[in-house]
Amino acid sequence: MIHWKAETIIEAGIEKVWDLFSDRNIKRIMPKVEEHTLVEKQENEVGAKHKQTYREGKRLETYFVETIAYEDLNEKKHKEIRFVLGKAFEVHLVFSLLKMDENRTKFIYEGTNKGVNFVGRAMMKLASKKSNNDVVQEFLERVKQEVGN
Repeated sequence: MIHWKAETIIEAGIEKVWDLFSDRNIKRIMPKVEEHTLVEKQENEVGAKHKQTYREGKRLETYFVETIAYEDLNEKKHKEIRFVLGKAFEVHLVFSLLKMDENRTKFIYEGTNKGVNFVGRAMMKLASKKSNNDVVQEFLERVKQEVGN
């Protein structure tokens, strides 16, 4: 299993950053997501489910994303999702925003990726920690970049 936790300070208000995690903006921060469709409940509810299609090279992978935690307060925003990718990996992602002041937000990104079958577990053993850390840092930078657009 791979686990990560990283954080950064974003020079923008918490509401502006939080808006990037809404359904209408998800492709801005996750450009490999080709489809993101709500299929159950509302996007801001625990138990919401989305059908998501992700492109990796020429391959498309479709799966269901479930919201397992959701909090939208003035000082703190928090969303947790989970999904199984390729019937091989269970992914759990956590996005937390903390209001530092009117124009600065702390963004904490954490998650786990674990193999759920023989193939997934074998691939996890081969996975590079550095490669995963690079992906995490790229995501933090993309969120910072998109909040300015």
